[in-house]
Amino acid sequence: MKLNVRIRLNVPLKIAFIFAALGITMTLVGVARGLVPLNPASIIVALVLSGGSWGIVSWAIATAAVDSEQDVQEPD
Repeated sequence: MKLNVRIRLNVPLKIAFIFAALGITMTLVGVARGLVPLNPASIIVALVLSGGSWGIVSWAIATAAVDSEQDVQEPD
């Protein structure tokens, strides 16, 4: 039995996930280069802060852009 579950995300959420993944990737590169102490708590905090901040900020900017585009396209 095959379940075909597709979750449709709006554009700002897709952008947020992309930038969060980019932030986490850059953090992992920093960990690999030795810029973060190698204890689990430091690594988790670095990953959450980078992924979270990049994700939230990019989501907010994308949401504002989509909302402003919808406002421009609405007739007076």
